[in-house]
Amino acid sequence: MGPNIVNPFDLTGRVAIVTGSNTGLGAGMAVALAAAGCDIVGVSRADAGDTAARVQACGRRFADVRADLGSIAPVEDIVRAAVEAFGRIDVLVNNAGIIRREDALDFTEADWDAVVDVNLKSLFFLSQAAARQFVKQQSGGKIINVASMLSFQGGIRVASYTASKSGVLGLTRLLANEWAAQGINVNAIAPGYMATANTAALRDDSQRNDEILSRIPAARWGTPDDLAGPVVFLASAASDYVHGHTLAVDGGWLAR
Repeated sequence: MGPNIVNPFDLTGRVAIVTGSNTGLGAGMAVALAAAGCDIVGVSRADAGDTAARVQACGRRFADVRADLGSIAPVEDIVRAAVEAFGRIDVLVNNAGIIRREDALDFTEADWDAVVDVNLKSLFFLSQAAARQFVKQQSGGKIINVASMLSFQGGIRVASYTASKSGVLGLTRLLANEWAAQGINVNAIAPGYMATANTAALRDDSQRNDEILSRIPAARWGTPDDLAGPVVFLASAASDYVHGHTLAVDGGWLAR
């Protein structure tokens, strides 16, 4: 399926797997991909939320896959379910992630393993499974990882999260190096401070909210809609020669 010269962002007929698709950034990216033409395989631990209805409102199909990426056990089943539902896959968005907060002096092995297993280990093995399917299809494909500001900065009290997200940036480069020649693009999006459920406590604390806003050149929190253009770009033919890049979508945070 060659690029559409008139609209290289057109994803009509493509199939995208989006992990953590039930809320927040994952839901926003799933709907953006659907609006561009993708059928969506939504992967979530529990409830699919309203993502299915929002995808269907775009005129696209939605396959609901329940999986806990705290282990790699469901990885093969996710890819198999996607292929059974829609016949192929073209895009994988590795959005699922968790965070644990504790002083480094008191950080536990359990909080280390839980975060690294979801954010890094499962991300790698799901990417591997998707890439094997791309090779089998002889179609190429797009893998989009969700990195973080803490792929570039240290943060505080989030040792395993920072380690995992720094790892995502490095792994994005490594996989691009290995797979680019096979037409598989591996890139990442690093969201800045986003108005989602994960950041509600920060936004509700007026002092922290003001501190954060004062450091964002765009002078506002990001929203899931701010990832729509970047995720469609990285999923589409418009980015066919973009490999191993982590795109900050941060209102200028890293530029400060």
